[in-house]
Amino acid sequence: MAPQAFWGSISLLCCSFLSTAKGDPQALSFPAGRQYQYRYALAMRLDPLAVLTPGGGWLQAEALLGVCRLWRDPGGEELLRVQIQELKARQQPEEAKGQAGAGGPPPEIALSPEAQAELQQPIFISWSSGKVKALYGDEAEGALISNLKRGIASLLQLQPHAGTTVEEDASGSCQVTYTVSNHSITKTKDLLSCTKPKLGFTSIFGVQWQPSSTSQYVVKDGVLQSVLAEESHMVALALRSTTGIKISSRQQLELVSSSPAPEEEARRSLEDALAGTDGQHQPLGMASLPFRRSCTHCPSVAYLKTFDGQRAKRDVSQAAAWQFQRFLQMLRGAKRRDVLQLLKRAPEEMLPFIVEAAVAAQSVASLAALSDFLDFSKEPKSLLETFLYAAAFSPRPSKELLRLVLDKLDGKQLAPEVQETGAIALGSLLGKLCRQRLRGLQEVERGIEAILAGLRGAKEEPEVVIHLLALGNAALPETIPILLEHAEEGPAAISAAAISALRRFPARHISSEVKRAMRRIFHEKRKSYEKTCRLAAAEILLDSQPLPMDVVNILLATGEMETETATFLLRKVQSSLRAPHHPAREIMKDVMGDPQINNYHRFSKAGVSSSFLGPLTGIHGQLCLSATQDLLSTFGLDLLFLEGGFLRKSVSDFSLLSHDRRLRAAQVTIEAQGMESMLGESVLEGEEETELMAGMSAVFFDVQLRPVIFFQGYADLMAKVLLSSGEPTSVVKGNLLLMDHHQVIPLQSGLQVVVKVLGGLGLDISANVDVNIWEQELRTSIKTRGNLAIDFQAELDAPFLQTTVRSQTEAESSTHFDTFLRFSSSPVLMCLQLREEQVPYREIFTVSRSAGNQSSTARKGRQGVVPSRELALHQDNSRACSLLLAAEKEA
Repeated sequence: MAPQAFWGSISLLCCSFLSTAKGDPQALSFPAGRQYQYRYALAMRLDPLAVLTPGGGWLQAEALLGVCRLWRDPGGEELLRVQIQELKARQQPEEAKGQAGAGGPPPEIALSPEAQAELQQPIFISWSSGKVKALYGDEAEGALISNLKRGIASLLQLQPHAGTTVEEDASGSCQVTYTVSNHSITKTKDLLSCTKPKLGFTSIFGVQWQPSSTSQYVVKDGVLQSVLAEESHMVALALRSTTGIKISSRQQLELVSSSPAPEEEARRSLEDALAGTDGQHQPLGMASLPFRRSCTHCPSVAYLKTFDGQRAKRDVSQAAAWQFQRFLQMLRGAKRRDVLQLLKRAPEEMLPFIVEAAVAAQSVASLAALSDFLDFSKEPKSLLETFLYAAAFSPRPSKELLRLVLDKLDGKQLAPEVQETGAIALGSLLGKLCRQRLRGLQEVERGIEAILAGLRGAKEEPEVVIHLLALGNAALPETIPILLEHAEEGPAAISAAAISALRRFPARHISSEVKRAMRRIFHEKRKSYEKTCRLAAAEILLDSQPLPMDVVNILLATGEMETETATFLLRKVQSSLRAPHHPAREIMKDVMGDPQINNYHRFSKAGVSSSFLGPLTGIHGQLCLSATQDLLSTFGLDLLFLEGGFLRKSVSDFSLLSHDRRLRAAQVTIEAQGMESMLGESVLEGEEETELMAGMSAVFFDVQLRPVIFFQGYADLMAKVLLSSGEPTSVVKGNLLLMDHHQVIPLQSGLQVVVKVLGGLGLDISANVDVNIWEQELRTSIKTRGNLAIDFQAELDAPFLQTTVRSQTEAESSTHFDTFLRFSSSPVLMCLQLREEQVPYREIFTVSRSAGNQSSTARKGRQGVVPSRELALHQDNSRACSLLLAAEKEA
């Protein structure tokens, strides 16, 4: 033997030995002339996450699986014939535990002859050393049985060596990682990486989805011996993790025997081999086919046609919230002419309810019917505003909804209120569509240009303010330079609106350029600014990952400010230090370690302005809106006074912090301008003298509403004081769809779980300002009443079983926030009261099962009442309330 050949043989033997030592299996193959029979087992569970439930869904199936090689080419590609035999399925009945105790197995599900025939039809797999290259079968088969076969084919998708790759199976095209040890192969699938046809939608109040998938293969002598594939999915509401479902799926394949089979016929190609088999076999995709369950309990279109508008009251009761959800589901299945007919013959008082539901349904038919029905030149302003606000609050707006709003606003002479509300709604729709990564849509471009054109063409200050607020709703990064220009160069009202819009942007968009502009405004480098503008600029700096020097300079600047302005800013910093969730807390804490900054002289300002921020712990302890591991509810209150003691601005803020996201659930701002002249105060040098005015602006669920003016000018104030009816001003009233989630989860087993979430909110918010000049008193009142109804459903569909697990939650709440100030005393006395009425709640859990000709439904529920209470905001406030309320009783 030649030396080269000798050393080559030695090297080959060493490599072979090392490969065996590492445990790398041989190339995978099914030998010719052998029929392999496997035992296949499938176990599936659907378990609610809540403790108090009537169980869940359970499925077990067993079958024999025959695998035979029909053809192989020299390159190693094989054609496998796979056939299901003797499939038996069982479900877990309600009395399963009792039966198990008696030794009886769960009853077997009776399969129809058609299902049995389809199950026994073989599939053909183009297979190359573990990789499924193509799948062939009957296109006419039912989707559920075809998907079950895809799940079996997915078990044969593997590779004999370690590494990370992308594979396609019943779950879609997913990234998988292989590790190899001896005869064992472990495959871990990243289900979050899977790409598949888009079969659902979600909204800002969506769900948290935590999937996992692991498969264990055993291979000996190149032949697959066994497979154990386990998969789990945890799907829960983002705001409440106890409302959800756990999906567990387990597939098992075990070789039981091999027997002689007919020898392969000589075929030149895979197509020839397929042609030699019985029947017609078309190429099939590996990803599961979507399946839509026919709804047997859904509201029918016939009911829609006979709908009596008097049944649905436009209030915020629990019944109305559920009726709103039922109605929008009905509209999603209705035709255009039916929706239009309903709108035309509905009583006037019912039209807002139907319009809100039609917008929430957001089907092509419902939007087309609204387009036909709404005439912006004739309809009452209130109905048009209802439509526009319903669009603004849509949790997942479509381009069709945006197009409808644009078409209705374009080129029409509209009432100022409708025009302003339209701009606000456009901004909200654009922001949500861009967050859905639909920035490139033609409708989005048209909407952005509409707002910018309105801003350029605005002649009056209120018009400019509205379009700036609309840009704040949109929060588009490309509009930041426009907002900065108006913030620095505009008059007081415009500058305040631009800075308010900038505060709507996430911290990642507050760039160094934005911060430089805010520094110039706060420190008045170019011109003088109204105090509220300076304070808002400081808040942007403090809330957006501030530099330590920014904090230092802001605190040092308080020494040159008026007492009330400095007091407010210092209280703001102290409040942020006490809030554990504040993003700049640690930076502020480090700065406050310097005694030259943190000392009695600086923080002993004698003003009455204040800032409070803290968690609302204990509210609804067992319900959705609570301080839990998923959600922190916070309440913030800012009060800025003039030097003479009159309230300049109050901001009450309810925010929700969940999974690193902040949602401004409700923020109500009440402002009074031009009060200096009434109190005999002079305007500071450089500041503009503003007109006497009081108004309110509100943000609900991150949507800025159109500001409301209480009075403007001294004459208007006196008229309101003398002629006021005492009735509160409605801020917003109606029904909103907050949660709209539809998710299709294709499992590796080929089964499918569909998760549906609908969450509706009936909301009624009103506010009132009462100025008593003779008694020198000011009272403000904000009343919020709402009902939340959440419907969570998970549906499991298999060829022989359907299971639905459902959770319905409802809660009704009413809060009152009152402010009482008396200016006749010195110092000014102020009492803040935040009261919450009792909160009734109810939860219902339902599990429905249907298999063959048998069906069952089990329900459990609970209900209760959270007692009413009043929150003590801080000790100074409690003392002031005691003095004021005691004096009022004596009077």
